[in-house]
Amino acid sequence: MFVAASTRVLAAGKHNGALARQLRLMSSINQNNSNNSLSPSQKRKEERRKFHSTSRRDQADAAEAKTEEQAPVATAESSGMLNRFIVTAEVTVSKIFPAGFGWQSSSILAENTLGYSPETMSFAMTTGLGDAVGVLGGHMLYYTAKKSAVDSSINLTAELHTGILLASAAFCSGTAWQPLVNALQGANLSFNEVFLGTWAGCGLAFYGGLRVGRTILSGYLTHVHEPTYENSKNDASLSVAIGGATGFFVGTDAAYLPEQNFLIKAVGIADGTPDLTGCAIAGSSTALGFVSAQSALNVVYPAKKCWND
Repeated sequence: MFVAASTRVLAAGKHNGALARQLRLMSSINQNNSNNSLSPSQKRKEERRKFHSTSRRDQADAAEAKTEEQAPVATAESSGMLNRFIVTAEVTVSKIFPAGFGWQSSSILAENTLGYSPETMSFAMTTGLGDAVGVLGGHMLYYTAKKSAVDSSINLTAELHTGILLASAAFCSGTAWQPLVNALQGANLSFNEVFLGTWAGCGLAFYGGLRVGRTILSGYLTHVHEPTYENSKNDASLSVAIGGATGFFVGTDAAYLPEQNFLIKAVGIADGTPDLTGCAIAGSSTALGFVSAQSALNVVYPAKKCWND
């Protein structure tokens, strides 16, 4: 009985398999007959429908893949822009404000204590030295505090070498500032012309100081790179922003064409201003100029092309 039942099940299975094959064959035949029954114009329409359907799927897949590729790029660009402004803020606090403060402090020392006239080279070099001391001192104070409070991995030796390089360039631009302003004002130029001329002249002086500093200091300081084409581009973009700081510093002179001085209300140092207050205003003027110039560079420069990338 068991054998007979098995035989019937096997026979039924074979019958069902044969029936399924017949159904598939009939379906294929019916589909072919349906396609064959279409007129030539209907066949072309059907082919176009299939083609456009496939094209739309391909386009959708391509768009999705492109979106997935662009998402990390957009995130990286956003992160890079944010990092630029963070570095800008750090440099402003650690070096640019101290530079203006140091220049103004040394000008008071040079004129009131040492008796140097603002027209002399002794005055210019004293103020340049004050500028450099402000940069180096502010840089080291900031990064020493940051290492202690936030980031223990900071290499203070490397920061010292960087600070010395930047201070050497600041000495050049700080020394050039007073003689350059004297010459431009002596030519009876407008405030804006003095402003722009100082921006360009001191920016070039800072750039020259960086290049000479790299040439000399790279032989003695391991963390100062020798001059190359690549770091020349970074030095140039930084020097443009430094030029902006020195240009805004012109606004502290409240005596020269005050009606044209668009910065006088913000950073003008009038006669009778207390020395310490004047130094703070001077630092604020360089900070304002640097932030203004560097913010424009942050927005305009392509990714990984600016000095603060």
